[in-house]
Parts: sequence; C-alpha cells; structure tokens
Amino acid sequence: MKKMNMITATLALALFAVSFAQAEEKTCFESRKGASEIPQKALETDLLNVKCSQKTDAVLWWGDPYTGTIPMGEMPIEADYSKGEAVVRPREEKVVLLEVCGVACHNGVFPPFPKDKNPRKLELMHQDIIPDSMNLQHGKGGIWCLDCHHPTERKKLIDNFGNEISFNQPQKLCGKCHGPIYRDWREGIHGKRIGEWASDGKKRWFVCTECHNPHDVQNGARDSGFAQLEPERAPMLPKGVKNADHEKHHGQGAH
Repeated sequence: MKKMNMITATLALALFAVSFAQAEEKTCFESRKGASEIPQKALETDLLNVKCSQKTDAVLWWGDPYTGTIPMGEMPIEADYSKGEAVVRPREEKVVLLEVCGVACHNGVFPPFPKDKNPRKLELMHQDIIPDSMNLQHGKGGIWCLDCHHPTERKKLIDNFGNEISFNQPQKLCGKCHGPIYRDWREGIHGKRIGEWASDGKKRWFVCTECHNPHDVQNGARDSGFAQLEPERAPMLPKGVKNADHEKHHGQGAH
C-alpha cells in the first residue's frame, strides 16, 4: 500500500511539473491582444502569476497584480492616482525597432524630418501598423502621425507645445483631444485598475494604449473604440489555494 501511495504521489508531482512547465510557455494578454501580453509562470507552488481564459487567452485573475510595474510618474493634476501608490506596466520597452530604423530602412541615416504634417502614403513595415495612412481612422481625417509622434525623437510622443511624452504615459497624449475621457480616467471612473480596494491603497493603472489601439480606433466595421471581450465566469482558485488571502495587502483585499 505504501509503495502504491509513493507511486501515486510521484506521478502527481510529475504531472504537476509538466503542467507548470506548460504554463510557463503560455502567453496571455491582459487587456488587448497584441499589445499587453504576459507570460504565465509560477510565483510559488500551486500559484501562477495569472490565470488565463482557455477560450480567448485573456487574463482572468492575477496572482500578483504588481509584477513588472513601475511608478506612474509625475502627473500635472491631483486626482485619484495621487492617493496611495499608482503603478503602471512600462510601455517604452515595446518600442524596440525605432533604434534600428535609420540603419535598416533609411539608408544608414536617421529618418528625415518631414516637410509638413500632410498625410502621405507610408511604405514597407509601416503598413503593418497603419494599412492606409491616407485614410487614418483616428480623428476621422482630422489628424495624422505627427500630431501624436515626436518628429525627431521617434521614441517619444508629443504634447500640444512640442514637449516630449513618454510611451509609458500615453494618457498625457490622449488627453489632448479626449478631455472628458481623460478626466474620468484620472478620477478612476474610466479604465481598469487592479490592486488594493482602499482609496489610498496601491493600485496598478492601465493606460490608454493597453486597451485601445490608437491606429485602428474603429476596430474595422465595428466602428467602436474598444474591442470588447465576451464576459466569462469567474475562474476557480488555483489548486491548493483555499482562499484569496494572498491578495490582501495591509488589511485590504485586492481585485
């Protein structure tokens, strides 16, 4: 009997190791497929960093909502993010190709400063981002690339006064035109937060481009600024986790 129990336990451990090895290879997305991927991995025994939908690969549950985050950074207006500790997942690290643009695509020189901001056809790999630059859906023809992107510092965005904006804080850019939505976002009404429930607790804030695709705000024929996911039932707690106490911080539950 003891020998059988040992064999059973060994098989269980082997299956557990295989399942976690497979989990580490799985990549899910937090809010928008193609823009907010996160590798699934084990934080500790029987606890994954994220629980993902088998249907859509979207994250349904976070074992640690603060993994890989940084402080939000200075914001010009006191608002809900001023209470407690606000953190975000950095976006600048996703801008990896701009450093080689000049070498790979512009004959060894930096992309030239454009003569004006009038729309023109984009070539090569830019079409993977914007299929039809002459009919840019964002702004319905009223804006073009350099209304948002810095003309010389290509790894930066730009405000109305020509100042640089980090890709980590796209809300400062979006607020140029979307004032009411930006106001609701900074007050914690619009958008997504995970972390502590307390008003002065630590929270991870999702920035605009984690949920919205700035180059295709229409989402094709849907004519909608956000590609909604079909709601799913709340996931079960991971095997071996009897409650959600591990999500509590300073006496406040995480969500």
